Amino acid sequence: MTDAEAAGQALVLEIADQLEALNHLLQSVHDSFPASPLEPVMLVGEADMDIATALRSTIECVLADQLEPALRELRKWAAYKPPAKEEEK
Repeated sequence: MTDAEAAGQALVLEIADQLEALNHLLQSVHDSFPASPLEPVMLVGEADMDIATALRSTIECVLADQLEPALRELRKWAAYKPPAKEEEK
């Protein structure tokens, strides 16, 4: 691995840590809104969504579909170590 690759991995790990902090912040915002008793019917479109339900739903989707998968991939590649070459063994 080159020095540039190692430096890049370290930087990506720092960025992943910052994204993890944002993940927790978004989860805190989500948890600060109580679930509406009408949430089940709002989510299937049988009633208009209120702002709390819309934000809760949006945050859940962003975390599950985008942020958490991105964090997994960033951390995986930031930790990747190429296999040793035969002549290095």
